[in-house]
Amino acid sequence: MHIPRRVSRTATAPRTGRARTAAAALASAVAVVAVTGCAGFEYREDICSADEYPDLSVGGTGSICVSSKKAPPAGFVKYPQGKVPQQVDDKWDLYWDTHTLDEDGKVVDVPATN
Repeated sequence: MHIPRRVSRTATAPRTGRARTAAAALASAVAVVAVTGCAGFEYREDICSADEYPDLSVGGTGSICVSSKKAPPAGFVKYPQGKVPQQVDDKWDLYWDTHTLDEDGKVVDVPATN
């Protein structure tokens, strides 16, 4: 006569508690990334390279990047201290779209163009 061996239910059943928790956490993370589109990882472009600094054109809104070892070329000056744009569309980059420096180094509004 054959007597079947008794097998514990927990030995053959999958560990659904841990598996479900891990699957739920993974699904939540995927949903957050899909919904936000990685909005927390916004890319900001620098105005100049690491070994350069920006110079503002006198009387205009144009700017150039100059090597840190060189002086501004004719017609350009360094931005006033504390008002140097660092990244595209940052506070100072937008400010200097409507302001400039005159020949005396005074901040003035840019004349409106038609």
